[in-house]
Parts: sequence; C-alpha cells; structure tokens
Amino acid sequence: MKLSQEEQEMLNGKYGKAAKKSMEILITLGEIFDADSMVEVTGVQIAGVSYANLDEAGLEFLNEMAEDGKVKVLTTLNPAGMDRENWQALGIDENFAINQNRAIDAFAKMGIITTCSCTPYLIGNSPHFGQHLAWAESSAVCYANSVIGARTNREGGPSALASALTGKTPRYGYHLDENRYGEVLINVKTFVSGTDQFGILGKFVGDKLVELGKKIPYITGVSSATVEELKSLCASVATYGGAAMFHMENITPEYNKYPKPSKLVVEISQDDMDKARSELTDSDIEIDFVSIGCPHASLHEIATIAKLLEGKKVKKEFWITTARPTKKIADQAGYSKTIEDAGAKFAADTCCVVAPIKGRFKGIMVDSAKACYYGRAKNKFKVKIGTIQECIEEAIK
Repeated sequence: MKLSQEEQEMLNGKYGKAAKKSMEILITLGEIFDADSMVEVTGVQIAGVSYANLDEAGLEFLNEMAEDGKVKVLTTLNPAGMDRENWQALGIDENFAINQNRAIDAFAKMGIITTCSCTPYLIGNSPHFGQHLAWAESSAVCYANSVIGARTNREGGPSALASALTGKTPRYGYHLDENRYGEVLINVKTFVSGTDQFGILGKFVGDKLVELGKKIPYITGVSSATVEELKSLCASVATYGGAAMFHMENITPEYNKYPKPSKLVVEISQDDMDKARSELTDSDIEIDFVSIGCPHASLHEIATIAKLLEGKKVKKEFWITTARPTKKIADQAGYSKTIEDAGAKFAADTCCVVAPIKGRFKGIMVDSAKACYYGRAKNKFKVKIGTIQECIEEAIK
C-alpha cells in the first residue's frame, strides 16, 4: 500500500503506541483486500461494545489502546449490554453492570463519545453524501451507503477503533465506485408500508441475495419510504442477506448513478410477503416480552408509542430501546412520562439484541425482522412480528 508521510509516521511510532498498532491493523486489512492506499474518514462508529462480547480479553485490548490513543474524528459507539442509568430496573446483573461500565470508561478515555446507539445518523454522527466513514454496525452501514450515499465498509470492532485513532481506512470495497453497482433487480409487485413490512421485505430480499450469491439489490416498485421504514429495511437486509448497500428507485440518492441491473430479476408478490411474515412468527408462542426499537427508535416512533399508550397500562414487560439523546428529547416533549406512566420501560444505550436477557423470557413480540432473527438465534425466544400498534395491543391485553 502507498502511505502518506503522516501514515508512515504513524506506522513508525511517531504518534504513540496506539496509533502505531492501529496503522498496523489497517495496513493488514488493506493488504487482504488489495487496497492501494488509505482514505480519510470523517466519522467512525464502533461495534462490539457489550461486555458480553468483549469479555476480559477485549477489555484488555481496549485498555492497552487507551494508554495513549486519542480519536482523530467524531466517533460514537454501538449499543452496550445495558442502559447505563436504568440497568437495575431492567433486571441487569450488578456484576455485568460493573464490567460494562469498565468498557465504556475505556472508550471514553480515548475521546470516544459514549452514546451507545445503532442509529448514529439520528444522534449527531451524521455524514452527508459522498463522505468516507468507518462504521461497524451492519444496519447503520447499510443506511449510510444506501440512504445517505456516504461510503463505508462494514468494519469490525478493532478496525473501526483503528480508524478512529488514525482518521484513516483502507480504500477498497464500498469506498470505490466500481463496487457500488446494483447486481439484481428486485421488483416489488405489492404495496409495502410500515416498519414491520419493510423489515419483512428486507428478509425476503436478504434470503434471495444469499440464494443468488449477490450483494447489492436494486429495488423497484416501492412508491415511498420514511426514515423509520428505511432503517428497518437496512437492518433486515443486512441481517438476512449480509447486504451493506441497496438502491431503491426514486428514493435512494444513487439509484440513477449506476446502470439498473436487467440480467437477473426477482419479483415479490403479496404471497411472498405473507410467506416471509409467517416465517417470522412462531405458532405456539407465549408472549411475555414486547420490544420496539431495533434499530433504535426515532423520536417520531416514540411519539407514536406515547399516543397509543396514553391512559393505558401494560401487562407485560415492554421495552422501548433508543439512543439516550433521543430519550432526553422525549423527556422534554412529555412522551417519556406518558410511556412510563403506562408501565413501559425505556432501555437507552442498549437493545433486545445485545442485552444479556437469554433465559428471562419465553416469547418476544417486535416490529423488527432483525429482532426476530436474533431473538431466536441468540436468546432462544419464540418470536412474533407485528406493527407498532399490534405490539402495543399485545403489551396491554
């Protein structure tokens, strides 16, 4: 790889041990993917934040990097394993809480903003079209590439941290025009609306991508899509298909920058959507847990939840997972009080995917196809998908 003078000086140790180690990580990564040089990034988002993932080995690495490492660009974190302020009310073990805070403190020592969210684009880590990033959360990576038109590969926790400490990432993959072309045309022949339906669409598309061995779908037939619907689609197409990018005709910013694929065409009917929905609902489910906010709930979604819960009481454990800055605005708007008066709980900084809740519940109802996947695969829950309104009806009945 061709290195600039600054990059070579980092590699030589001029800027400290953490910067040197970071450049070694990035050069190794670049050599694996035949990158010819580095590119400057304007923002970083780091995953692998939960202590359940890090354990002591990961924490030792973080503490080593924090000895002299300081971030060069705006950097935020993916969800942690708990709400840092409300962990006791959510039933989190005290020992886990202590260790989780040790990890967050190590990140903070490096100058990382300790907002723990899978939707950094909603809370200030907000790139614009064409900017290069080093993001790690799969749904956020897909959102950045597809909806914003920024450029990022899906980084691992160590490589994202290395980019944060150097301001660089190897120039390969989705940083290059030639790797951002649509490969299969997805023609949606039915009306799609709501976070649950966009999540189901993402599951269908993701499954097809795996079957066809393709990475980037070009979606037609969707007339409109909200931020919330697009973040749901990004989460599910990344989860089920490993996709880091899609184009959606007349909606995403690069849909007409590259040729529309024509050799490989897949049509999606209402029957296909119904079948995909049935695959996300267990027939023998006993629901004792409801969660909304995977990816993290937006302020608009929280306002909707508050309106639907006003004057009601929930009968089941009900979490709204969101970023803490979003929760603070919800506090000011009065949404939080309405929701908490109904008996529902906010889980800021975390979500039902990364929180250590395996074994606590039998069945979970969500509006997220991604949450269905991890509810089964990680926590061994029975799962059911529905609209936000259906989730709330389940929680209060």
